[in-house]
Amino acid sequence: MSERDIRNPTMTEASCRVAIGAAARRMRCRSIEADRKCDVDLRQHLFDDVLAWWLTRGPDDQYGGVFTCWDNRGVRLLSTDKYTWSQGRWLWLLAAAADAVRRGSAPDGSAVTVERCLTEARSTARFLRSGVVQPDHSTAYVTDRAGTAFEPSPGSGLSTSVFADCFVALGFARLAQVECDEELGALAELILLSAGARIGDGTARTEPYPVHPAFASFALPMIQLGTATEVYRATSSDASAQVAAGAVRALVDRFRGGDNGADLYEQPPLRDGVADSLLARHRAPGHALECLWFLVHAIDVVPAAARALQDAALGPEWICESARRSLTLGWDDEHGGLLRYVDVDGGPPRGRLLDDPYERLVTETWDTKLWWPHAEALYTTALLSAKYMDSELSRWYERLLRYTFSVFPAGPGQEWIQIRDRTGAPLDRTVALPVKDPFHIARALLLLIDLEPPEHCGASRPPHEPGR
Repeated sequence: MSERDIRNPTMTEASCRVAIGAAARRMRCRSIEADRKCDVDLRQHLFDDVLAWWLTRGPDDQYGGVFTCWDNRGVRLLSTDKYTWSQGRWLWLLAAAADAVRRGSAPDGSAVTVERCLTEARSTARFLRSGVVQPDHSTAYVTDRAGTAFEPSPGSGLSTSVFADCFVALGFARLAQVECDEELGALAELILLSAGARIGDGTARTEPYPVHPAFASFALPMIQLGTATEVYRATSSDASAQVAAGAVRALVDRFRGGDNGADLYEQPPLRDGVADSLLARHRAPGHALECLWFLVHAIDVVPAAARALQDAALGPEWICESARRSLTLGWDDEHGGLLRYVDVDGGPPRGRLLDDPYERLVTETWDTKLWWPHAEALYTTALLSAKYMDSELSRWYERLLRYTFSVFPAGPGQEWIQIRDRTGAPLDRTVALPVKDPFHIARALLLLIDLEPPEHCGASRPPHEPGR
């Protein structure tokens, strides 16, 4: 891809010159607002900034695992408690980083080595196996620094989140792949199947945000799909393949609507009388975009998942159309970037209120700009534009790249300031867990550097500015 000038007419605060080469994936941007030039090599940013920051500040060398309860700016460690959700994701990241370094993805002279990553990964795996995984293959939600599990609230029990279970399975599966560890892969599968059984019989718990009983949750088949695909990579097992295929069927049967089925529901009603509610009407664009790349990975890796999508008569055009809809719906035309939540018809979420805690989260944080939707959207648009030759998604990728790297990175040697208000200013508040999460940014960058750069590729859709 030749270097070219790319301008975004909706963003007066920044114009960027972008060139991501197949070898270097280099982005050069000029920030008008900051009146400074910055050169960012995505590989160097991943290994020398993001991963280096976490490997310096995160690992607990005494007990294992990672410290994640940092403030948003990454300056103060607020607690040494360890949330299983983040510990499992840290394990996945370490194993994936080790694999990337082994394959030659790190820049010359990087301090991130295979040995360092695997040492920390093994330590985290021991931490999870010793104190977190329960006899029924659920997981404790949170532990103290030493790994002693405790109830997140009195009387709640230890295992309060099926998402924590799946993230532990995800981490075990990735390390099992990298180290060819059949025992660890088998453990990942047992946790996946335990989680699936509870999701299937309706007893799965979903802290930190319990789902209203009148609604289904898009997040449940989504997390099953992503986790099962990773477990299948490690085990090639029929059981994990069937979980992935079942998740595909659930997603396409229950969570699609609108024109061409491209509208992805976040919480569709399970009974009559609540379709006018805010819970039914709201959408989470970043969530939908993340799930779409899960789906692409699943159909590429798991034959049963590919057959499930084929049986629904869906293919690349539906996947790309769903991505375009989520991007258009979620884009903030006033300030740029993706809004956290929107209404099905765009703009602030609205609808009848049911006095639900998650409902309050949606209304209070809908216009925040969070790190993870932008990191996930970057990879989704890059993957789909490259794989399916979609020129509109290529332009979306460039637009997201300009916004994301003009807003989120904290500077050389730093990670991102992950939580921001609608204008892009930092916010000191909790999102989901009281942690600074090590996962989405590094995962997206790892996946991006494995891709050929998206091109303006003359796809079948007419050229126009995305979001218009």
